[in-house]
Amino acid sequence: MNLKPRIPDMLLVLAWFVLDQASKAWAVSGALSRPWPLIPASLRLTLSHNTGALFGFMSDVPDPWRSIALIALPIGAVIIITVLLLRVPLPELRVRLALALILGGAIGNLVDRVLHGYVVDFIDVYAGLPPAKDWLISTFGTNRWPTFNVADMGLCCGALLLLSEVLLDMLPSRRAKSETKECQGASDTD
Repeated sequence: MNLKPRIPDMLLVLAWFVLDQASKAWAVSGALSRPWPLIPASLRLTLSHNTGALFGFMSDVPDPWRSIALIALPIGAVIIITVLLLRVPLPELRVRLALALILGGAIGNLVDRVLHGYVVDFIDVYAGLPPAKDWLISTFGTNRWPTFNVADMGLCCGALLLLSEVLLDMLPSRRAKSETKECQGASDTD
């Protein structure tokens, strides 16, 4: 397999990983010893350590099982995503972008788990609504999104991009174009 055409994909994975690790290093350097408001009543930077998985899932599972699961599963995911990224046809730019973001984010959080036993989170999004109009709390039980990091942004944006590709492929007009290309490709080989 010629890996040269995959260099841009791997550079994006590396860039996302480096951006994630640099932002986490900044967050733990003491810069966030106190919460740092960016947008009043909406967004702040505040340091936290997530010993669980996504949104704190599995944080109540005792060690060593939690640590084993939260390292072994991401290692498997990194291997699978790497293989997928290397096999996606070159013209599938959005799929390659999505997989590269997911892979960079997965590696970033995996490195945190291996080095620290937790993931460094620092981006805190919340809704500072007046109590009388706080439908969010009464509906969902909280006015906060779980604290996250740059790796999580890559994971979520990549997943949304993949989902959008799947949904677009389901559109009749896009399916018809795909079938036309397949028919033309078959007739070109005859």
